[in-house]
Amino acid sequence: MATTLDPELLKILVCPETHAPLVQVGDWLYSTDAGTRRRYPIRDEIPIMLIDESEVVDEAAFNRVMQEIQEKAANG
Repeated sequence: MATTLDPELLKILVCPETHAPLVQVGDWLYSTDAGTRRRYPIRDEIPIMLIDESEVVDEAAFNRVMQEIQEKAANG
């Protein structure tokens, strides 16, 4: 089961590389920066905000995730 981070915490966390906002999808925090397409793991309810621990997501997968986030926001 995925950990749900406190919305207030999510508001202040940013990508350590680009300072872009993050969005949570399951047990990952995705940077919204399309240039880097990084995602950071959440382990034991703790966001691991280290660039060395992040993964670069391929462009198609990143675009799908961002589209899903936009659709959820539009539908409330």
